[in-house]
Amino acid sequence: MPDASSVFPGASAGGAPCPGGPMSARGTDGDAAPPVATADLLRAAADLAAAHLAGLEGRPVWRPMPAALRDALLNAPLPCDGLAAGDLLDDAARQVLAYPMGNGHPAFFGWVNAAPHPAALAAGLLAGASNPSSAGGDHADVPLERAVVRWLAELVGFPHETGAGLLTSGASMATIVAVGAARHRALERAGWDVRGQGLAGAPRLTAYATAEAHSCVRKAIELLGIGGAALRTVPEAGGGAQGARMDVAALSELVERDRREGRVPFLVAASAGTVNTGAIDPLAQIAAVCGAPGGAVWLHVDGAYGAFGVLDERVAARFAGLERADSLALDPHKWLQVPIGVGALLVADREGLRAAFSLVPPYLRDESGDALGWLSEYGIEQTRQFRSLPVWASIASRGRAGLARDIAACNDAARMLERLVREAPDLELAAAVQLSIVAFRYAPAGVAQQVVDRVNAALPAAVQQRGAAFVTGSVYEGRPMLRACVLNPATRLEHVRLLVREVREAGARLLEREA
Repeated sequence: MPDASSVFPGASAGGAPCPGGPMSARGTDGDAAPPVATADLLRAAADLAAAHLAGLEGRPVWRPMPAALRDALLNAPLPCDGLAAGDLLDDAARQVLAYPMGNGHPAFFGWVNAAPHPAALAAGLLAGASNPSSAGGDHADVPLERAVVRWLAELVGFPHETGAGLLTSGASMATIVAVGAARHRALERAGWDVRGQGLAGAPRLTAYATAEAHSCVRKAIELLGIGGAALRTVPEAGGGAQGARMDVAALSELVERDRREGRVPFLVAASAGTVNTGAIDPLAQIAAVCGAPGGAVWLHVDGAYGAFGVLDERVAARFAGLERADSLALDPHKWLQVPIGVGALLVADREGLRAAFSLVPPYLRDESGDALGWLSEYGIEQTRQFRSLPVWASIASRGRAGLARDIAACNDAARMLERLVREAPDLELAAAVQLSIVAFRYAPAGVAQQVVDRVNAALPAAVQQRGAAFVTGSVYEGRPMLRACVLNPATRLEHVRLLVREVREAGARLLEREA
């Protein structure tokens, strides 16, 4: 494996000053570096990307980085001299692209990370070439973002008026924005100006979510100064075909208790597809408790992973009540296969969102007469990436029908895996399969539970190291498990069978070590 100097030619070892001073950008022979031919560079990069995607199935899903390369990347010194275009792309291909996370491969079942759709990938290059700040102004990305947000709302059946939402860096940012808007509304109704006075002395707010809610909910509540102690854990009920979901009666009791004790219940965070098992909370019943939309308690639905599942008509009924939420977080960079970095927030009340965040300094005054104002008035970010073009391309290249087929294909692969788990004598389901996530365990008969738990805790890494398939682990109801998530419509029965074989073989080897 090359050392740092060969990985990064032209680097100044140990941070030593460049011969021509800190601003030097000359070649090693003392001549100015030749200008880069933009068209050639972009074509070469596109060829490398295409070759990478085309060769995925011929390579391991994932392989660990050699220690020497990891150290070389980690400790790379600042270059003195610019690299020639060919060297630059060669380094990127050999040292970075050759060691991917693995999520482009159809045998990747880890986390909730999608394979990039080619149309979205290509559109991302065009967005980078334009490189605007999508905060606002009179340029094409602004109306395109508003149209794309409307498309997302139409796809999942969420009532939408133009401007009632925006694209974000991901659902975590969307959740922060939603909780901020919910906080503003609740305190405004209580007679408290949180923007002017802050939270010191404000009425005590409380929020509600199950233990399976995504960690971004608690993080948002902490970051916005409300405090993690204000987040109540709502018990789950049910199981079976519907999976474990928020206990609505328990939620109602918690809300009423907090009101009696002088607190202000301001937010319920429900899930439309949890990341652990894909469970969908009873959204219509929760909306009734909240009075949503516009009721006493803001209903936020985390649909980052699962909400697009509504496009599969076989499971669409499970999402009843989604349209009643005050806000909905989505991640086009998950099931829509947009390259990472694009989430979305949809809201029922556009003006309420703007009231929570709008701050227009003199240099950003909008003279265009657009009543909607700037996109940056609806959230936290000022300079905003041109996110709408890849989302537009992902949707436009397939249409609603094509997206529905791809999402149904992922759910089909999950059902194949569910069937194989049920048929295997040494595997068991950990939870009911709702969408495209299958939670299961390696659990041979006659083995003590504590041994099974130790094996399952070690099993994801063991499967990953083998390189043929990639699966991650989690904990559900206090026990380690494997969770296989299918977000790639190219995943077929052969990949599912491969995963099952890898899990069983790796599990058997780990169990032998326990003997």
